[in-house]
Amino acid sequence: MSAKPLGPIRLDLQSVHAYAIQDAGGMVKLDAMENPFALPPGLQQKLGQRLGAVAINRYPGARIEDLRQALARYVDLPAGCALMLGNGSDELISLLALACDVPGASILAPLPGFVMYAMSAQLQGLAFHGVPLTADFELDEPAMLAALCAHQPAITYIAYPNNPSANLWDAGVIRRLIAQAARFDGLVVLDEAYQPFSSRSWIDEMRADPLANANVLLLRTLSKFGLAGVRLGYLLGPQALVHELDKLRPPYNVSVLNAECALFALEHADVFAQQAAQIRQQRGLLIGALARLPGVKPFASEANMVLVRLPGRDSADVDAAQRCFEHLKQHGILVKNVSKMHPLLSNCLRITVGTPAENAQLICALQQAL
Repeated sequence: MSAKPLGPIRLDLQSVHAYAIQDAGGMVKLDAMENPFALPPGLQQKLGQRLGAVAINRYPGARIEDLRQALARYVDLPAGCALMLGNGSDELISLLALACDVPGASILAPLPGFVMYAMSAQLQGLAFHGVPLTADFELDEPAMLAALCAHQPAITYIAYPNNPSANLWDAGVIRRLIAQAARFDGLVVLDEAYQPFSSRSWIDEMRADPLANANVLLLRTLSKFGLAGVRLGYLLGPQALVHELDKLRPPYNVSVLNAECALFALEHADVFAQQAAQIRQQRGLLIGALARLPGVKPFASEANMVLVRLPGRDSADVDAAQRCFEHLKQHGILVKNVSKMHPLLSNCLRITVGTPAENAQLICALQQAL
């Protein structure tokens, strides 16, 4: 008999593609919505000295609670809410799927959206229901309400702003979706990964009307804040709900080094706020420069990325994005080709807002590609 080492592995898992990360060696990296600005040299030295003093021979202890309290102060945690830490928001998304894994449970989200919502459902064995956005990337309220009524999902994800379209959705529509989900005790998770670059946050709604948001969780990450390499996410919501979810968190899911980096960053939040302001300014300049290119359509953005639709050679040309992607890559610039992710994204690239020099280099290369 021949050995079958994959025998114990779920067949559905064997058919799944792993999350792909592009090789960015030597490239201008505009593909992953990272903060392009490094720490100033003086702060780099201080952080290095501080990390060198961390007791890495010990498991994480009270310092993790220090971080949780620091984040609670940083966000001005609403009364009656609690905060939970994760190894990036991806871990929290996985834990939410695990928490709601009961017979017949499902997860729902608008599409196109963040791929981890559907992936977390699939890996946990839950059904996933995607509801297409409108042609201009707005929530299709009738379709969303119909899907909520039909499927009664355990979790509905609403990215605020959305990825990859980078827009904020109408608050009135979101309120009505939250109210509909509450009728069957469904959770609504507002994912604010791009909050440092957005003009609004749902935390103000939670603070102003806690009863209407009793089934709402707010998900954030420090990755876009400027700590993508640190891998730290957090979730906040009603105390009783977060208390139950926290039971699923691995006891040492945040390392002492990650926690110390995050505490250091929060102590210098003004530096990161200045960087976010620069990114917002550069975002406006980048959108203006893209709009001046012939046939190019940049969409409005409330994040640190811009979704761009490129002109095809004719109405049937669906490869313009791939051609431009390859041209940019040959010229040392890496962006994200999202054109095959969803029909609404035909001929679209997603471009991270970079430094002034990086943005200028991008525009020059894109002019050549067109």
